[in-house]
Amino acid sequence: MNKFVKWSAIVIGSLALVLFIAFKFMQATTKKASPETTAVYQEGEKEIKVVYSQPSKKGREIFGGLVPYGKVWRTGANEATTFTTKNELVIDGKLLPAGTYTLWTIPETDKWTVIFNNKNYSWGVNFDSEASREPEADVLTLVVPVQKISSNPMEKFTIAFDKTTPSMDLLWDKTKVSVPFN
Repeated sequence: MNKFVKWSAIVIGSLALVLFIAFKFMQATTKKASPETTAVYQEGEKEIKVVYSQPSKKGREIFGGLVPYGKVWRTGANEATTFTTKNELVIDGKLLPAGTYTLWTIPETDKWTVIFNNKNYSWGVNFDSEASREPEADVLTLVVPVQKISSNPMEKFTIAFDKTTPSMDLLWDKTKVSVPFN
């Protein structure tokens, strides 16, 4: 019996090690295709940092294809996108307290729902490839119009800040969405 227990432990341990290495390899490979990047806004006392992974178009249909309309999107790739503000912000007339949030969106053809959620998720999707977001942890939700980019399509998903508005802009393919704040 002792021999059986010993061999079972060795087999289970070896299997766990192989699975761990395979998971880390997949994670590293995925991050190469969609590298992590950071967008920063700093103006006076306001400081905002958005950390996200940047998928590429690669000839694919993005909105309505890769990113379905009407479904929650992790707003990037890989891990859930994080939005950190050191100061409270007013977004769409609503107060967003200082802190770190995950950023989720629900794209539609003419408008997007933008969601700030106070739960930190280790990965943006679950095993069924559905968004990991838990709606009960939503702190602020707003709807913003879609703007079409008339120039060349944006190859990489990009989050940028416009200091003149001020706004956080989400751009990919021929789509631009602006989230104004003050």
